[in-house]
Amino acid sequence: MKWLKRSGAALMLAIVAASATGACTLGGAAAGGYVGNKATNGSGVGTVGGAVAGGVIGYELGK
Repeated sequence: MKWLKRSGAALMLAIVAASATGACTLGGAAAGGYVGNKATNGSGVGTVGGAVAGGVIGYELGK
């Protein structure tokens, strides 16, 4: 369970860094890929699908 806390902290740091530079699409894709991976127990399709969905949401929020 410790690895999940560490990877979650690293993910949040990456999102904050991406958001600070205005890269909402990148931050959304990273978060979506992570969530998609965890929600589908490591499925490649779930990871890519989550990244695409997160990227679209990040892009729309960045407008």
